[in-house]
Amino acid sequence: MTQVFDAIVIGAGQAGPSLAGRLTAAGMRVALIERKLFGGTCVNTGCMPTKTLVASAYAAHLARRSAEYGIASEGPVSIDMKRVKARADTVSTNARRNIEAWLRGMDGLTVIEGHARFEGPDVVQVGESLLKAPRIFINVGGRASVPDMPGVSTVDYLTNTSILKLDTIPRHLVVVGGSYIGLEFAQMYRRFGAEVTVVEMMPRLIAREDEDVSEAVREILTEEGITVRTSVTCIGFEPHADGVATSVDCTSGAPVVVGSHVLLAVGRRSNTDDLGLDNAGVAVDARGYIEVDDSLATTVPGIWALGDCNGRGAFTHTAYNDYEIVAANLLDGASRRVSERVPGYALYIDPPLGRVGMTETEALRSGRKVLMSKRPMTRVGRAIERGETKGFIKIVADADTKQILGTAVLGVTGDEVVHSVLNMMNAGAAYPTLQWAVPVHPTVSELIPTVLGDLKPLN
Repeated sequence: MTQVFDAIVIGAGQAGPSLAGRLTAAGMRVALIERKLFGGTCVNTGCMPTKTLVASAYAAHLARRSAEYGIASEGPVSIDMKRVKARADTVSTNARRNIEAWLRGMDGLTVIEGHARFEGPDVVQVGESLLKAPRIFINVGGRASVPDMPGVSTVDYLTNTSILKLDTIPRHLVVVGGSYIGLEFAQMYRRFGAEVTVVEMMPRLIAREDEDVSEAVREILTEEGITVRTSVTCIGFEPHADGVATSVDCTSGAPVVVGSHVLLAVGRRSNTDDLGLDNAGVAVDARGYIEVDDSLATTVPGIWALGDCNGRGAFTHTAYNDYEIVAANLLDGASRRVSERVPGYALYIDPPLGRVGMTETEALRSGRKVLMSKRPMTRVGRAIERGETKGFIKIVADADTKQILGTAVLGVTGDEVVHSVLNMMNAGAAYPTLQWAVPVHPTVSELIPTVLGDLKPLN
């Protein structure tokens, strides 16, 4: 027998539960299907547990620096990794339970646990049950990509998911991948006491960023004792008595790094390969991401894709914005578009990198007349007072339109400071509007108007 609903939501990640709430509030009968853990990547294997671990690592780092602040401490700092892990687990578990309780108590919503698979453009099978609806929303997220590198199948390796199960500190963690996820784990485990080596195929870390940002991040990490190996043209693995031997064909340095643990942080892939999308006629690209238009509609009328699985954003906040776009268009008569979104994100090393809009490189490549201003954190009072002066603030703007094109804030509270610029960009305001703001002293944000006042032509 087929159960009929007004809408089906596949996946209880960031977008799915909120969308279910809006749909049921509009009087629809909705089914939400989740095959594993409520809350998706952010709650279970992403933001919440990892940022909890980052906080513990920061506490350890600050404790080791206590003498700089005139605080006496006796003996070396010790790490109880079991308690560190338990704290992160508690944060995730509480959030997951809250989401599940909210959903199960939602009027008009039927929660179904199991693996959803399309049988047609409006029919989904879960176990022995068939569900039918004129509107289906896919919110299945993504997972770590494991490329077919030489020897990878012969060794035990970690991903961003399995590393969260560790309750001991690796003797030597080799992180394959010098981008956002890899660098966060690298610094975190170095602060927990592990020896850490980062291996990256590109000539520099976080290659999508400007070169000065990449180099500053590398300096921050190496000053903490992390070994960084870039320009690795061939990465391979072999079992070793001490763990895993990772071959690193670099322009310099030893050709093999032996680590007790290896973390693969080389990208993400969409969880779309077992949904039966071909049965519904839903198109995916070469990497498995669901093809969507500017309103997040797929190639099949009545089916939408939200969150990581659509390739239009790899963040919790973009997934939530996907929900906002779909709900506004479907229920509020709006015509919101993904292309209207101002891109922003952060790298949660310490100090963090807050980013919004274009890089300097992208701005110059666009053909615009570009203005740029940069200020080191050594000239920011708040950073000096906290003894955390690494990094800089950099802003690029359009000389003709006076619009801010992009900003990088690498420094203390950079992930928060960047929002003052993001909000101005979202409002479409010219930079003199923010330049003449009167921010609170002493903060890092108070320097944004100062940096804007120093904008100079780049080309």
